[in-house]
Amino acid sequence: MKREEKESIVLELKEKIAAYSTIYIADTSNLTVAQVNEVRKKCFDKGVKFQVAKNTLIRKAMEAIGTDYNDLFAALKGTSAIMFSETGNVPAKIIKDLRRTMEKPVLKGAWIDTAVYLGDNQLDTLVAIKSKQELLGDIITLLQSPTKNVISGLQSGKNKLAGIVKTLSERQA
Repeated sequence: MKREEKESIVLELKEKIAAYSTIYIADTSNLTVAQVNEVRKKCFDKGVKFQVAKNTLIRKAMEAIGTDYNDLFAALKGTSAIMFSETGNVPAKIIKDLRRTMEKPVLKGAWIDTAVYLGDNQLDTLVAIKSKQELLGDIITLLQSPTKNVISGLQSGKNKLAGIVKTLSERQA
């Protein structure tokens, strides 16, 4: 690979790393072309960018940004594929789903909003992380719950009150 090609790849990686708050590094070694294409398709379907690159180029791109990715450098060994996403748990869900039918990809490391997760044993933790939209939905549900309870109580109370008034009016007659 010529120097110009390497510089182009580093620049492309740098732009993607700067643009996305979620970065996953996975091991895709020993996968067939068909399996890698399946990984790419699943990533594309979920809006995740997928790219295979040399570890040195990934490292240079991370260093060029100026953010402290030092903890993530430990994951840059062997064959590496890098996944970029807007949502923290989507790449983990893709990896977990793919692992039902194949041994890899294996999670080597992840960077989610300055938090670093190293090793495949972190996969379940990453799947459980809620996205921003899921958290907002939970908050809205919690905020709506007391209102729903009050409305429900008032509506059921209205029926009880009407029944009591009717019973009292019938007694007097």
